[in-house]
Amino acid sequence: MSYQNGKAVLPESLLAAIQKYVDGEYIYIPRKKDNRQPWDADGQSRQITFARNQEIFRKYAAGISVKEIAKTYFLSDKTVYGILTKMKI
Repeated sequence: MSYQNGKAVLPESLLAAIQKYVDGEYIYIPRKKDNRQPWDADGQSRQITFARNQEIFRKYAAGISVKEIAKTYFLSDKTVYGILTKMKI
């Protein structure tokens, strides 16, 4: 997902109408149903996530704290604990 400048991609009248509801804020516009892709449609997201989770498990096994791992990967402690639980299986 990338951000586009509304001024560059929307007609002025539509931009003015949107600004009545959301002025200067970020807004998410979902894809049309026909353009949606399932998660991991490119086949790489799953691999990248699995590699990251293996790295998290190795760091934890090496003695790095959950708090430090969470901070490094921008995750919550709860998410790290969940990853560690799954990786132990």
